[in-house]
Amino acid sequence: MKNSRISEQKNLSRVSIISLLLLFANSATAQQPLRFDFGPGKVAPGYTQVLANTIYTKDLGYGFESGAHINCIDRHGADALRSDLCTSDKPFYFSAAVPEGNYLVRVTFGDAESETVTTVKAELRRLMIEKVVTAPGKFVTQAFAVNIRSQKIPGGGEVKLKDREKTTEAWAWDEKLTLEFNNSRPAVNAIEIVRADSLPTIYLLGDSTVCDQPSEPYSSWGQMLTRFFKPDVVIANNAESGESLRSSLGARRLDKVASTMKAGDYLLIQFGHNDEKEKGEGVSAFTTYKADLKKFVAVAREHGAIPILITPMQRRTFDQEGKVTNSHGDYPEAVRQVAREENVALIDLHAMSTRFYEALGPEKSKLAFKDGDGTHHNNYGSYELAKCVVEGIRATKLGIVKNLVQGLGRFDPSHPDSLEGFVLPPSPAVTSTKPIGS
Repeated sequence: MKNSRISEQKNLSRVSIISLLLLFANSATAQQPLRFDFGPGKVAPGYTQVLANTIYTKDLGYGFESGAHINCIDRHGADALRSDLCTSDKPFYFSAAVPEGNYLVRVTFGDAESETVTTVKAELRRLMIEKVVTAPGKFVTQAFAVNIRSQKIPGGGEVKLKDREKTTEAWAWDEKLTLEFNNSRPAVNAIEIVRADSLPTIYLLGDSTVCDQPSEPYSSWGQMLTRFFKPDVVIANNAESGESLRSSLGARRLDKVASTMKAGDYLLIQFGHNDEKEKGEGVSAFTTYKADLKKFVAVAREHGAIPILITPMQRRTFDQEGKVTNSHGDYPEAVRQVAREENVALIDLHAMSTRFYEALGPEKSKLAFKDGDGTHHNNYGSYELAKCVVEGIRATKLGIVKNLVQGLGRFDPSHPDSLEGFVLPPSPAVTSTKPIGS
């Protein structure tokens, strides 16, 4: 009984926190929340019913993405939200049209008669909820924050998108918020979506090792980082494959970030993989690269945001003694120099990834990368690198530390999580096309 009461108190506390966040979000905008009641049973007041054949169209503005095999069930209970649900034996997507901005999403999971096991990702496979399990007759409500962006830049112009951003990555730029429900028995009772632009934002700018990779087996630490933060902050991943500091500036990605950045936000910056391949008179780590890094730092500070520099993680390059060799030349040290010269917080992912790869060794470390690729990671590799970034955030001792989820143990890259014990259900989209950059 004692453990049961403690569990009830924790659940009540969690619900109270979510309610306060929703109240805070509601007070920050006049836009009405979107509320969806899933299943064929009674519809809760103020909610829109979602059935198995509710397919998303631009005219409707909400619904399941086409191709889903949905089973919606009515358990005929008294609680309109919890007496019915929609589920599937395969991953499925639900979308709702929303303007550009930050959103607090509240999802209710459970089934009166069966266990449910659900993992939630948003947009392009951003990991929001790693795994929520409900026993038969039990229900859980969890909240997370999602950033939605458009190509347009307030004040004029637009981001110059790559071809892949118009096709396989289109969900990152379209008119809707898309949620992926995955795992052994994904199920959803209700969803509430509330505009929350007042939430502090953590912006990410970088390359293919940071961006939201759209398809398995590729993955990046930026799309795993969301799992480690509470819903009182939102992560806006504006990184893109193939980008250097110069090309990101040319595509106006920094301008896009700056157009919505506000005081108290953060900007995490990790480039280098593509910068080191640029040629030209005077182009080098300690000249053009440092100068461009300082531009990113200056823009963040002009808007009252806090920049954090991140050294590029190593490629999987081992010598005969089983030690990782540096394939980035002077670029990691150039990042460290800028951090010292500009008094900017530094996360040394170059050093931490070295320890991570060497802990696995030359052969086993292959299993942290896409097969045959020494640059781009799979889900396990990117998850571990996201943990490295979290440890780096802790080391900075900046205010962002308070936004990390509770109960996170400390992470030592020299003793990574068991690869054999790592389980994250893959998303449906699969590709054999390598991301831009190497």
